[in-house]
Amino acid sequence: MVSFSNATAIAAAITQGEVQAQALVEETLHDISERDRALNCFTSTVAERALKRAQAIDQARQAGQPLGPLAGVPFAVKNLFDMAGEVTLAGSKINRDHPPAIQDATAIARLEQAGAILVGALNMDEYAYGFVTVNHHYGATPNPHAPQRVAGGSSGGSAAAVAAQLVPLTLGSDTNGSIRVPAGLCGVYGLKPTYGRLSRAGAALFSTSLDHIGPFARSVRDIALSFDAMQGPDARDPVCTERAPTPTLPQLDQGIDDLKIALLGDHFERGMQPEIASAVDSVATALAIAQKVTLPEAARARAAAYLITASEGSQLHLPRLQTRLMDFDPATRDRFVAGALMPQSWYLHAQRLRRWFRDQVRAVFEQVDILIAPTTPCVAPFLDQETMLIEGQSVLVRPHLGLYTQPLSFIGLPVLSVPVVQAGSLPVGVQIIAAPYQEAKILQVAQWLETQGIVAPTAYGNRAIAD
Repeated sequence: MVSFSNATAIAAAITQGEVQAQALVEETLHDISERDRALNCFTSTVAERALKRAQAIDQARQAGQPLGPLAGVPFAVKNLFDMAGEVTLAGSKINRDHPPAIQDATAIARLEQAGAILVGALNMDEYAYGFVTVNHHYGATPNPHAPQRVAGGSSGGSAAAVAAQLVPLTLGSDTNGSIRVPAGLCGVYGLKPTYGRLSRAGAALFSTSLDHIGPFARSVRDIALSFDAMQGPDARDPVCTERAPTPTLPQLDQGIDDLKIALLGDHFERGMQPEIASAVDSVATALAIAQKVTLPEAARARAAAYLITASEGSQLHLPRLQTRLMDFDPATRDRFVAGALMPQSWYLHAQRLRRWFRDQVRAVFEQVDILIAPTTPCVAPFLDQETMLIEGQSVLVRPHLGLYTQPLSFIGLPVLSVPVVQAGSLPVGVQIIAAPYQEAKILQVAQWLETQGIVAPTAYGNRAIAD
């Protein structure tokens, strides 16, 4: 395959005529057909569409027309995004009976307007309810760096496809950590923007008041390019109709001297493996962080997020739970049923706590610009691993992968998981967190860490990784 490490390099080569988009897409599709048999990232490809799009880009370049900042960049999406003419699976068996989508999701359309080329759809946990991408219907997506371990989820196919360099850019969704958890476990960048910042139109939702969409990539600049391309109001998404686009690229190289950065303590410093603590220390040392802050009742916020997720998700799928219960993935079925039986008073109490917690965190951001926290409490667990030790106690693996991500999703904060460089270790992620609509500050910090060599995508095929 043509050796380009990221989307920025590909777009530059296409624009300068160093490579043709059609040739790149052909190689990408061939690579997927050969290597994805073992990786199981893709559930489908759209070869004819992709090649037509590539030919149009080559013709536009030959005619001297502008190509866009993502010219010729192959990308793929979690299979809950609508692709015109394709059935939107959302990781389920039930959705196979649905008619094909009549138009692309807004995020896909905007990336293509920027010159990117859609090549296919990616594996996920059924209906985005999970942290491991072990799917009863479509199989598990293993971690590219350690195939006996999980890729994380629910956007596991999206993170693994970037980690394995099948494509340089993908889209996922994040309810309680479904972008950040797999990004951390696979050693790539994963951005969960502010709630409502990017349109969810044409994306199958799981929990309407918690769902976000966002990109995975192998560089900070790629994250910024794709994020900027997808920004903007969208009448198709009622929570994304007011905020005007705010470009983040110009701020990438401004340094960090003007930012107040603190480490999250209490809930966010307990229960982690040594590799995770080491990664957080590495980032904190590089940023010369001297301040530690607490988000009050973060553990209760996480518990409330569980209740809201279960309630909203089960209500969304209630008709199918009533008529096609046994067609659900066993890993999601019981949790959806439990959510459907939840008393309404629990849900309302969780929403009240949410408002209180939002106000407490808002006060914290009056004192600091950026917060740092681990992404996951552990490196990628084994595919068949059911429990792990946290503070000497045995806990279930799957729900606890969101230990540090859920309190932040709960109030819609923007967060980027960055892959921390640690020789000989499985991939480890650290979260960079800011106040709502301050994605530019997050990317500013991430870019500085990248230039210092503190963060970088984990090298695929790195035989030094211990297991």
